[in-house]
Amino acid sequence: MSSAPLPDAGANWVDRHAPTRLKPWLKLGRFDRPIGIWLLLIPGWQGIALALSQYRRTPDLYDAWLVVAFAVGATLMRAAGCAFNDIVDRDIDAQVARTALRPIPAGQISVKQAWAFVIGCSLVSLLILLTLNLTAVLLGVGSLALVAAYPFMKRITWWPQAWLGLTFNWGALMGFAAVTGTITPAAVLLYLGGVFWTLGYDTIYALQDIEDDAMVGVKSSARRLGANVQRGVGIFYGMTVVLTVASGLTAGLGPVFYVALLPWAAHLYRQVRDVRPDSPVLALRLFRSNREAGLILLLAIILGTVGWPT
Repeated sequence: MSSAPLPDAGANWVDRHAPTRLKPWLKLGRFDRPIGIWLLLIPGWQGIALALSQYRRTPDLYDAWLVVAFAVGATLMRAAGCAFNDIVDRDIDAQVARTALRPIPAGQISVKQAWAFVIGCSLVSLLILLTLNLTAVLLGVGSLALVAAYPFMKRITWWPQAWLGLTFNWGALMGFAAVTGTITPAAVLLYLGGVFWTLGYDTIYALQDIEDDAMVGVKSSARRLGANVQRGVGIFYGMTVVLTVASGLTAGLGPVFYVALLPWAAHLYRQVRDVRPDSPVLALRLFRSNREAGLILLLAIILGTVGWPT
């Protein structure tokens, strides 16, 4: 069976360049849509940067390894998580236009093969995790409960996007702990700000599936908010800004941090201004723009050690 481009993948390297036999596997891990890797990775990098900025520590070779380790780990765990999600949701995915061509519902990969993929990615991730300190390792193990529960949230709550926020931003705590061996209130505030950020951008993402989700009985924050989705996303992003500023204040970051937050806050505001419940194409574009939003915040945190020029 051929591996056709998926509706929300857009132009991507997998469809253009990957060998035909590998395409279903790469799509199972969502390598044709790397935005998810970025959104899982960036909070981890932010946690590392916050720890270095809060303690005014000069980065060393271990910190450089952390940057690489988190990148590889996020890539593999996102792939494993997506495959697990597709195993659980295979019957639902078959009924939704945007997901019906995914490898499992399309019959390109069996459930047993998908489980082997999940286990393989997870084992390599475990090897990377074991290079970190004990606090980070324990946090990494703890994240498995969040990952395992996520696919079921859309069946039991209108707010599965909030659970995704708890899961996707766990790296902020792990990154901070990997540097310091502990967790401070500043790290917790950064994490909570990320939870609301994900709640906002994944609500935007869920706008693509409102009609299909209603047909098959899947719950989402986008469906719950309905015509009030713009207001809801605005509240979520407003909480993100408040909590992130509180994190910077608690960590004692320098004034340049707050100046650098202005373009980040403006980016989030533009998403709120532009989002519309009736435009799936626009929703996908706004969702994808959150890579840039996350990187802007990362840069602001890095600049947190910089004071006013004298």
